[in-house]
Amino acid sequence: MRTMLVCALGTGIALATPALAQTDAPIVDRTLKASFVGADGNDIGTAGLTQTEKGVLIQIEIEGLPADSWVAFHVHETDSCDAQDGFKSAGGHFNPEGVDHGFLVKSGPHAGDMPNQYVGADGTLRADVLNPNVSLAGGNASIQGRTLMIHAGKDDYKSQPSGDAGNRIACAIIGAAT
Repeated sequence: MRTMLVCALGTGIALATPALAQTDAPIVDRTLKASFVGADGNDIGTAGLTQTEKGVLIQIEIEGLPADSWVAFHVHETDSCDAQDGFKSAGGHFNPEGVDHGFLVKSGPHAGDMPNQYVGADGTLRADVLNPNVSLAGGNASIQGRTLMIHAGKDDYKSQPSGDAGNRIACAIIGAAT
């Protein structure tokens, strides 16, 4: 049975689908951090990632983004954020189950698919997003050492393979435990 999880945000709503089979993964008392860099390679924000019983809570604050706009937010598959290549080094969306992209696709979403986020008038994105499809506890769904990505446009939740979300404009490697 598929259900939806709804999380209220400061200026929007985050929707996420139920977790991948994670019942065998131990829950750990762990928080990881990540530092976002912009397209120019400069630091522009941070993320804290906390393992919960229902998935990973990702808390982000990123400055210097397009003001008053929706942007796509994903987990990507590698541990590289090379601004010089437009963050292509981060690879595609994290997709350990090999399913299609998008919340509006019957055979989706990727584990790394997350709801679009709204950037305020000051160009700052502040959000708390729970992704029930990933883990920090190891195993197939682990995102430790992968990347968080912000795209210039919003995800349409259906185009393959990545939602037609535009250029990659901010990237963070999910790093060490705090």
